[in-house]
Amino acid sequence: MKTKIFVVFYSMYGHIFKMAEEMVKGANEVNNVDVELFRVKELVPDEVLEKNGAKKIQQMFEHVPIISPQQLTEADGIIFGTPTRFGNMCAQMRNFLDQTGGLWVKNALVNKVGSVFTSTGTQHGGQETTITSFHTTLFHLGMIVVGVPYSEKRQTIMTEITGGSPYGASTLAGNDGKREPSENELAIARFQGKHVAEITQALKKGFAN
Repeated sequence: MKTKIFVVFYSMYGHIFKMAEEMVKGANEVNNVDVELFRVKELVPDEVLEKNGAKKIQQMFEHVPIISPQQLTEADGIIFGTPTRFGNMCAQMRNFLDQTGGLWVKNALVNKVGSVFTSTGTQHGGQETTITSFHTTLFHLGMIVVGVPYSEKRQTIMTEITGGSPYGASTLAGNDGKREPSENELAIARFQGKHVAEITQALKKGFAN
């Protein structure tokens, strides 16, 4: 039986979407793994998205299906991507997770692997607090949290500004949202996708024995 990985994201200006695509690529490097990409529901009115320029950008990933909370039960491992809002996950992702109470009551996500990545506007914009505070919800749901070990050496480089930490991959969008994810950041995302898929696959085999 194949291991199933979901990558579930919210993106306003495309940075998290691009990182999510790399997560998918990394997970697909593992044999006998199925990977699916989903987005969570938008909460911002269309007229506001139009005004801030996000609506046009979001067209690049409007083909990605919107996930329902119940669908999470179909996955063995789930990688969540959210931009930072004042050092926490965005409202769209929080709203989605707040709908998992029924799954929590049934222990439906216990022993599934969970992992997180993020994006901030500035270098010290709350990347680590966003990811670690997200982990709290995953722990309450009974998930097994996986990050990015230091065997991924790209997170230790000092020659450029870059995201990436042992908690998860990340990127910096810039105050104006115009900075694109760097190759180093994209590579860390691919590593995380592959690492999560490998851990999930191993745990699934272990639980089956």
